[in-house]
This record gives sequence, structure tokens and C-alpha cells, in this order.
Amino acid sequence: MQEAGLSAHELTALGITNQRETVVFWDRESGRALTRAIVWQCRRTAEMCRQLKNEGLEDRIRRRTGLLLDPYFSGTKVRWAMENLPQVKEAAEKGTLACGTVDSYLLYRLTGGRVFATDYSNASRTLLFNIHHLEWDETLLKIFKVPVGVLPEVLPSSYFYGETDPNVFFGSAVPIGGIAGDQQAALFGQACFQPGMTKNTYGTGSFLLMNTGEKAVASDNGLLTTVAWGVKGEVSYALEGSIFITGAAVQWLRDGLQLIKEASDLEDLAGLVESNDGVYLVPAFAGLGAPHWDPYARGLLIGITGGTSRAHLARAVIEAMAYQTRDVLEIMRRDADLPLHELRVDGGASVMDLLLQFQADITGTVVRRACTADTTALGAAYLAGLACGNWKDTDAIAELWQESASFKPQMDEDSRRFLYRGWRKAVKRSLDWAEREKPFFV
Repeated sequence: MQEAGLSAHELTALGITNQRETVVFWDRESGRALTRAIVWQCRRTAEMCRQLKNEGLEDRIRRRTGLLLDPYFSGTKVRWAMENLPQVKEAAEKGTLACGTVDSYLLYRLTGGRVFATDYSNASRTLLFNIHHLEWDETLLKIFKVPVGVLPEVLPSSYFYGETDPNVFFGSAVPIGGIAGDQQAALFGQACFQPGMTKNTYGTGSFLLMNTGEKAVASDNGLLTTVAWGVKGEVSYALEGSIFITGAAVQWLRDGLQLIKEASDLEDLAGLVESNDGVYLVPAFAGLGAPHWDPYARGLLIGITGGTSRAHLARAVIEAMAYQTRDVLEIMRRDADLPLHELRVDGGASVMDLLLQFQADITGTVVRRACTADTTALGAAYLAGLACGNWKDTDAIAELWQESASFKPQMDEDSRRFLYRGWRKAVKRSLDWAEREKPFFV
């Protein structure tokens, strides 16, 4: 607001977007968090998920939620906390426990405790929400042993939730008009409003979402079916491929291996070599997400020879982002049976031309980079503005989308097939590596 020269009372609306599977536990009376948040990357419930699968519950859960049984989602985190954290159990017994994704916690605090709610997109990532009936599911709540009273009310993504408490928001009562999980918000910010339109966000992880319109397309190939958003009485769905580690591998090069000083150095270093020279990195640092969903996979660097250099490793990190994207995109095209004319991209790593050209080459798809890299925040703003009258409809928002650059495939089909075959071989060797008996947390 300082940079824009605005004060809080001049704001039309406020939108919230957040990490969707990170869960917070707090006391309704004080509004204070009871414990640290359990973040989306946490693997502590891997064994719980395996046990539920062995009980034959995954199909029942998937039909209702569109999700797979994986520690990524927050439902098992909630059950684990209620069984293992004394402060959470005590609050539940007292009837003062509130738990929800980060958006619901922020909304609760921003409104001074008056509003305890979330939106369809965030609720659809919990393993507790029926995406077809748009409500907390009694069967799922019993499976995960979560009382409905600790969960927030679920509302549309573009909606007047309430106003900020002046005591906590710069002395002003500002309407809160939009909430969406980060990847659905990015899909909205990319103006992917028509079925078949697809975006990829290159962040800590990467997340491909394809708008499937009013149809919730089921996938038997490792993709998720999720609520995209609820706007003006209509609900849109999406197919999603969640890739756990992309940008986080850049951080590993910088902080773990100290091969680069700044993340921005990566592209220049990788550009020193013309190819990967057979070197592949499978960044399964927290297991593998879509389409493999293997929490026991671990990172693998393969193809090293005496001629392998820092530059080859840097290039392998960049190329891994594109290979993982292709893994998901191929299945997405097949499951949705919708034409894919282009891939819209955003996120921190999307500034790298080397990445986006390789992405276009390895997928054979035109890649278009948005002018606004942070389309997640933009999507939250659009949703809030729609609820509060800034824009009439999504057509008006679609006209605002602009690209900063586009990348067309230049690689021949034989090279594309050869490189991708090497990637698939590397991934196969990374699967089911970690010892299942070893705990994932202390």
C-alpha cells in the first residue's frame, strides 16, 4: 500500500490465497495457533495413508474427493494432530478447537474471529470434502475421525465473506471478497476460463491445472480432480497434476550443495553446456507426486561421467522441471479428452527462457509466459473484485490477460523421444527407495 500510495480505507476489496494443504490448529476464543502449522510437504502420515489403502478405502475416498490417499493432503494431518498433539486434543475436548487451511486462519484473524469459513477450492484439498455435493462428507469425517464442528463453513470462492476488523487491519473495515487455493487462484489469474485451457506454475513445486468446466473429470492415471472455483452461482472443476519439487531443487543447489550463489545464477550456468550429456536429476526429495504418488521415492542423480560438470547438474535441475511437466501433461490430455492449444506459465522459475524453450521442445506445445509472474495473487484479486463489483464477469477479466513471451517447439521428434526415454528410465530407478519402517519425523 505504501508503494501504491494508498491507505486501507481506499481498498475496494481484499482477496486471500494460500498453500492449500498446509493446516493450522487454533483456539477459537483467543485466535492463537495451538501448534506449528503442518505444511503440505510433510510426510509424517505416509504410514497412515498406506494403512487406509490396505483397508480398501482409497477408491471410496477418491470417488467423493477426486484425490488420492497421500500425506500431501490435510485430512490425515488433522487426524494425526488430534491423536498425537496434547494441545489439539485438549482444545477439541473443550469445544474450542478450530482447524483449517491457512486461508481460514487468516480470515478468522482478519475479521477479529467473526468469520470461520473457507472456499470450495481449499476444502476440496482436505480429503474431507465431497466435491460433487459441495459439503463436508459424513463418511469421510468418520474415516478420518474428524468432528465436523472443528471445520470451517464452506463458501464460494468469489463471495462477500465479511469485513476486516479495523483493530487488526490498519484501522479500516475492508470487504473480503475472494478466497482460493494458490493453484486455483493462479488458474483464475491466467484467465483459463474455458474447458481445455491449462496453466503451469513453477514455484517450490509445480502445479498443472486444466479447466474442465462444469464436469468433474475422473482420472485413473494419477491426476487429481479438484474444484477450480465457485463464481456467481456456478462451479468449475479442474484436473491437476501436483509436482512436489521443482524450484525447491534450485534452493538445494544454492543452499545444500552451494553450487550457485543466487537462484538467478542457474540459467547462466546451465547455458554453458548445449545438452544434459545424459545427466538426469529426479528431484524426489519429498517423494514423487503426480502421476506416480510414491512417498517412498527419493532423489536420484544419474548419468554422471568423468566429464560431468556443475553446468550439467544445473541443466539437469532445469530440465527436470520440464520433464515432470510432460509426465503430467500427457496424462491430462488423455484423461480430459480436450484439445490443448497452449500452456500458460507463471511462477518464479518462469523467468528462465532456457526452461520455457525446453518445455516447449519436450512437450511439443506452445508455451506462453504471462506478463504478471505472480498470477496467484492476481487471481485472488480478480475473485475479490468480481464479488465487489470491480469487474462484471470473467469475460472482462479475460481481456486483461497479456503475454510477455511465447516459445514454440524447435526440437525434432527423434530427439524429443530419446531424451524423454532417458528421463523415464531415471524415474523408474528412484521409486520405492526409502525404508517404510523408518519414521518421517522426530
